[in-house]
Amino acid sequence: MYILGLSCYYHDAAAVLLQDGVLVAAAEEERFTRIKHDYSFPSQAIDFCLRQAGITANDLDYVVFYEKPLQKFERILLTTLQTFPQSWGVFRESMITWFNDKLWIKGHILTTLNIPDEKLLFVEHHLSHAASAFFCAPYEDAAILTVDGVGEWTTTTVGKATADWDGKGKNHIELFNEVKFPHSLGLLYSAFTAFLGFQVNEGEYKVMGMAPYGKPTRVDDVYKLVEMGNDASFRLNMEYFSFHHSTTQTFSKKFVDLFGAPRAHESVFYTPTTHPKKDHPDWDTKTAETNQYYADIAASIQTATEEMLLKMARYAYERTGLKRLCMAGGVALNSVANGRILRETPFEEVFIQPAPGDSGGALGAALYVYHVLLGQPRKFVMEHAYWGQAYSPQEVQTAIEATGRSYQCIEDPERRAQMMVDDMLAGKVISLFQGRFEWGPRALGNRSILADPRRAEMKDVVNARIKFREPFRPFAPVILEERVTEFYAGLENPERNYPLRYMLMVYPTRTGCGEKIQAVTHEGGTGRIQTVRRENNPLYYRSIELFGQATGVPVLLNTSFNLRGEPIVTTPANALNTFGKSDIDTLYMDNFVVRK
Repeated sequence: MYILGLSCYYHDAAAVLLQDGVLVAAAEEERFTRIKHDYSFPSQAIDFCLRQAGITANDLDYVVFYEKPLQKFERILLTTLQTFPQSWGVFRESMITWFNDKLWIKGHILTTLNIPDEKLLFVEHHLSHAASAFFCAPYEDAAILTVDGVGEWTTTTVGKATADWDGKGKNHIELFNEVKFPHSLGLLYSAFTAFLGFQVNEGEYKVMGMAPYGKPTRVDDVYKLVEMGNDASFRLNMEYFSFHHSTTQTFSKKFVDLFGAPRAHESVFYTPTTHPKKDHPDWDTKTAETNQYYADIAASIQTATEEMLLKMARYAYERTGLKRLCMAGGVALNSVANGRILRETPFEEVFIQPAPGDSGGALGAALYVYHVLLGQPRKFVMEHAYWGQAYSPQEVQTAIEATGRSYQCIEDPERRAQMMVDDMLAGKVISLFQGRFEWGPRALGNRSILADPRRAEMKDVVNARIKFREPFRPFAPVILEERVTEFYAGLENPERNYPLRYMLMVYPTRTGCGEKIQAVTHEGGTGRIQTVRRENNPLYYRSIELFGQATGVPVLLNTSFNLRGEPIVTTPANALNTFGKSDIDTLYMDNFVVRK
């Protein structure tokens, strides 16, 4: 049985394909169109999924969309009417968009894939989120927490789920608590994202990266914007927001009166915390103090978000009594909060969908149909995130030769791993392109940029000369799974801690270890960890292992293989283009090695 899951028209369009309940392929449309967060109909992602399975659309048993468009249309229509005439602009733009594309999604899918009506199904947005986490986790039962901007009406759910692994039981997801629009933790965080000069739905992780450089001095003011109950429910004070009636602003004048003038978009960022020696080339004391003010606000909204998520998780435990938690929704990318949830709540294990936002909803919708609506038993666990497209040796070689660059063909993976380590020990920055690209927003060793984490200057080198991005942005430490507790504190049973594989949790660095890996130790002494198993990525694992044997530090600096503002590279041509435009020294592309 083949089931195709789809998401599109809001954020991160994607397609996934299940064969008898097992994931065959998954990809975001952005990887093919090269438009970051592309929300258009995922034509190329669909084509890839079908090619990967060697089938056509005629072989599909079901196609499933990740939410119910008419319920979403109802919410937009009623919300804009309630705030009219302030919402005139939102109403006008929404109607244009809906009548051009979104309202006709059913017909578009049926026509594009040429399938009969009975093969097309729709699953509610937050059920899709819940299923995307639970039916990828290795659990028999779990509490559920989904938190995002907004689905149809819902922004947050708490629930529980049970799995049928042997065909004798029943798969079931129950979402028993929900918060509805406009009250949204995701939209609250996004309002601060915009206030701090970043792009909404793109810059939230920049707020999280900025927060450690500030102090949470304005948490009490944040709580003037949101009130939370004991049952994980919360309400926003809508006087501080305008996202429900404005096409250009997420926060209101009252918000500005409370927090001051917004930070200018793309303005230079340095503070007495980022540069205690005042050694920034553009150093100006007044600018640094102003930036420190914004860093304090970032720290405040981050702290408040963590506190609210902890309260939700504790409530989920109290209601269910279960020892495992599954999380999804865009807010589940808040890796600092995720780490605290596992360390500070009674949950013994947490699973977070590696693509927790809208793209992951495509996977959840397909899994929900297979396991709940069709009642099929569980058989799949998401052990890794390598579900994208791979390229043949001939395709790679042809792409290299088209650039005129010289290259080596090194078929022995042991030799390639040693060459990678030798380059990094020599202070070089390398890029690794191999196999199928990753599912979700993180580069996890198949489309990665790697460097020596011991060299403090590597953070500035990679940010400034390779990624061309803000200097405060952190890099991830990638470490052998069996060695992670030597460098990071508060970890138990790392082999069962799936979010660590997907770079979805932040943990404190052990005393004395941060000095050994300065380039991947963020302000405050933490790291957003990626752990690696040999069986999931042999070359990646071996390179870290050899680096550890040479240095005593089984850790590498890892960041996504892309330039600022672009999606992670997909094709060999994408990789060579990024290699040529940056100061990456060596490109390791499957069996080929390209040097400058």
